[in-house]
Amino acid sequence: MVTRWLAPLDRKLLRDLLHLRGQIAAISVVVLCGVATVVAMRTAYRSLSLSQASYYAGYRFADVFAQVKRAPEPIARRVAAIPGVTAAQSRIVVEVTLDVPGLAEPATGRLVSIPDRRAPMLNDLHLRRGRWIEPGRRDEVLASEAFAAANRLEPGDAVDAVINGRWQRLRIVGVALSPEYIYEIRPASLFPDNRRFGVLWMSRDALEAAFDMKGAFNDLSLSLARGADQPDVIARVDRLLARYGGLGAYGRDDQLSNRFISDEIKQTRVSGTIIPAIFLGIAAFLLNIVLSRLVATQRDQIAVLKAFGYSNGVVGLHYLKLAFVGLLVGALGGLALGTWIGALLNRQYTQFYRFPVFAFELDATALGLAVLTTAFAAGIGALNAVRRAVALPPAEAMRPEGPGQFRPGIVEWVRADRWLALPARIIARNLERRPVKAGLSVLGIALAIATLVVGRFFLDAIRYIADVQFREVQRENVTVVFNQPRSAQVVHELAVLPGVLHAEPFRLAPARLRFAHRSRRVGLLGLPQDGQLRRMIDRSRRIVALPAEGLVLTRKLGEILGVRPGDTLAVEFLEGDRATRAVVVSGFVDEMVGISAYMSGRALHRLVREGGTVSGAFLMVDALAQDSLFGLLKRMPAVGGTVSRDATLASFEQTLQQSIGITMTILVGFAAAIAFAMVYNAARIALSERGRELASLRVLGFTRREVTTMLLGEQAVLTVAAIPMGLTLGYLIAVKLAGLYQWELFRVPLIISRFTYAYAVVTVAIAAILSGVGVRRRLNRLDLVQVLKTRE
Repeated sequence: MVTRWLAPLDRKLLRDLLHLRGQIAAISVVVLCGVATVVAMRTAYRSLSLSQASYYAGYRFADVFAQVKRAPEPIARRVAAIPGVTAAQSRIVVEVTLDVPGLAEPATGRLVSIPDRRAPMLNDLHLRRGRWIEPGRRDEVLASEAFAAANRLEPGDAVDAVINGRWQRLRIVGVALSPEYIYEIRPASLFPDNRRFGVLWMSRDALEAAFDMKGAFNDLSLSLARGADQPDVIARVDRLLARYGGLGAYGRDDQLSNRFISDEIKQTRVSGTIIPAIFLGIAAFLLNIVLSRLVATQRDQIAVLKAFGYSNGVVGLHYLKLAFVGLLVGALGGLALGTWIGALLNRQYTQFYRFPVFAFELDATALGLAVLTTAFAAGIGALNAVRRAVALPPAEAMRPEGPGQFRPGIVEWVRADRWLALPARIIARNLERRPVKAGLSVLGIALAIATLVVGRFFLDAIRYIADVQFREVQRENVTVVFNQPRSAQVVHELAVLPGVLHAEPFRLAPARLRFAHRSRRVGLLGLPQDGQLRRMIDRSRRIVALPAEGLVLTRKLGEILGVRPGDTLAVEFLEGDRATRAVVVSGFVDEMVGISAYMSGRALHRLVREGGTVSGAFLMVDALAQDSLFGLLKRMPAVGGTVSRDATLASFEQTLQQSIGITMTILVGFAAAIAFAMVYNAARIALSERGRELASLRVLGFTRREVTTMLLGEQAVLTVAAIPMGLTLGYLIAVKLAGLYQWELFRVPLIISRFTYAYAVVTVAIAAILSGVGVRRRLNRLDLVQVLKTRE
């Protein structure tokens, strides 16, 4: 046999591993979950970050962007001459209404001009399939991959578009990607709706002819030299474009797609650092407790080894090997599982972020740190127990551990022994006389419960955001956006369309808000003061009234600008005469989504010094008449786009299910595995520690049921005591995480549902019951003679 060639201690190691296979497997599960969490989430972060950087560099993503109403082409050459600008590319970009086969609602298409002949350019395209447009074919377009995939469009298919008031059929000849639209989303939205919004690249000649833009442009992209002064370049560009209706230049940080993906990378970095650190820290602590108690049960064997002449170092190394076997199995399993989960998360990213190639790179540093952390925890736990055992003379250590000092305790002081049954008194006295051991067991189970609470916390928070945003803030069914500000009479025309029950106008004015040295570009939203379809609701679900004068800012925007109620902002409008007005901040609304600025529609009209023009309308629509209404809206030249609340909600729920839902499900699964492993190990080690005591009770006449009640009753008391502590720890960790997830795009509220608390309690209860069943089976097979026999 192979064991004949092994050293005696190695043969003992194999026997111990076989005997303790359940405990070692549980240790491996704890390590596996901790390492897999680190590997998966750090890999997702590095892969997303690397993919973004390589795509931007390879396809010349612009550094500065600017929109203008209409500017002559020579202005683009003047912009290119600004110091620090290495390239300037003018384009024509317009949004049109699309009639997509199989889609009842009107879709919105963003037409972006490209040269007839392919040449290197800023925001270059990656052709997925099909071909480039041919010169002179003004009806040919390239479709964005997200839009084409959502609508099952392929090269050769066609969509109809309303281009400057005229119907035109556009033929798709290719499917493409652009670094400008990695995250393809319409302005003012938070979640992609690729069925109803897409980018189409079209011949510049065709767009010039359709919109009377010959020799002119309305969109500009710039690349800057390394070290260029971006704020100075932006200021110069604004001065050049101001007389032509410039809407304000902005840097890459404010570009819509880049802002979303950069925020996602920041969130992934937090998720890939904080959450794995929590899981790994809990796993390391539990590992320390479990191994310390596990090795302590080997006290008599350590004494025998010392009696046979083995040194303290050799004995310590032997038990380190025992600990590291479980660690090694868990680390290797965690690496494999974490890599697989990381690849799964990357595949999910490709559903929302469109890259030519999505890089996949393991974070070797994070993996090494995870393994070293668990190894350190395992080593400390094992060596502490070995150190206590080897400190005793072998003759003393071979004897069973002596009983503690017996004296009247709390049970006797409160005279509980009068009404407690004998098994209950033994349980109470055992817990009272070993408070440190009991406390560590409670803390270990509490940490397992906390991981379950944290695992489900994000799901609760995001569902709460969706409920508030789509059912209380956005009460309209359909939002109609005009292609340019229109007379308020248009809203009355919408209100009488078939199926429209109620209509409310809104005015959206692009503006730059300034306070001291801080500024931010936003859409200033003017609403009716008595409006019911779009309301301001804070995270506590309180309605915030819209004042007759002054601005109401989201609290996050107020923090960015550093303002308080009563301060005066400089509001620079980025359309019309580009006037700058001083406006008082009336208050804040603590919204959870985006950054916004609100004011009454009448006050906004006075600021921009225009009549009652509107940018669009919120509609309450009869569900049975929606399809016919959409058919009418498709053919209205004034309509630039429509947004269906139901479609947006469906997109949100799909995004939740495919991205965050998968991540959180994995974390919840890991948390459940850690909880089960911890409870199981606590019960099994308790049996090993008290085997002699329980056997003695059996010999003294106690029944199997009474002995089982004593052991499992103690574990039940520890588990019940751990529940409030675990729920409290989970809440405190969630408080910390909610504070970290306060981004511009969304803020995570501190919401933990009753179901989450119940889920954590029930999961641990099930783990305790299943562990109890296993321990009871071992108790029933207990060999009394073998257990009571002193090993010689």
